[in-house]
Amino acid sequence: MFLYTASMSNIVEKVREALSREGSEEVRKSGSRFFKEEVRLHGVKAPRVEKMAKAIFRDIRKEGKGRVFSYCEELLSSGYLEEGFVACHWSYALHGAYAPDDFFVFEGWVDRYVTNWAVCDTLCNHTVGAFLERYPTYVARLLNWARSENRWVRRASAVSLIIPVRKGKFLAEAFSIADSLLLDPEDMVQKGNGWLLKVASQTHQAEVFDFVMNRKARMPRTALRYAIEKMPAELRRRAMER
Repeated sequence: MFLYTASMSNIVEKVREALSREGSEEVRKSGSRFFKEEVRLHGVKAPRVEKMAKAIFRDIRKEGKGRVFSYCEELLSSGYLEEGFVACHWSYALHGAYAPDDFFVFEGWVDRYVTNWAVCDTLCNHTVGAFLERYPTYVARLLNWARSENRWVRRASAVSLIIPVRKGKFLAEAFSIADSLLLDPEDMVQKGNGWLLKVASQTHQAEVFDFVMNRKARMPRTALRYAIEKMPAELRRRAMER
């Protein structure tokens, strides 16, 4: 059980101490295998990190959104995967209090601190995705992300729409982003783009199939395979034909 109080002088250091104390070399080694790039790991499994994050959040939520967001930024800036997960949990836990200007906070986090697919997807699926559902006019700004020089920002432009698109929202915007990312040279961006189209196909199969068929001659195979993964076998066969 985690025993924390909001009166502690440095909550971020307490998080780091707990993660360091519970970390193991075995988990560090196994976790690093999921990434092509180098990642910093305390060596704590995700369910344990989530349990810790929830326990601490109960004590700090009364400090207010601004203070909690400052904790999130400090945790994200460390580059440690588990600290990033804690930050993602806390920022999403405040989704009921989001305001329009929070978009620029989240945008800064993605640009400055996201350095791997796991933090990118956790932050963008939940925190950014929830923000966009609350303030849909900001979805158009994802097209700027899709043109970023930062590959993680480009991936974020796609994966931020995963949950809204799963609910049937923002199909036109998803296609605009998918077009912008169509020839992206980065594998992780292609996978994010294909994931977005795959999720869109679950509620708009015909539209996604037409989108793919009209671009399959140019579309990288990585994104194409992801996009059609949930379609019937006959549609997959047609999409993969040269």
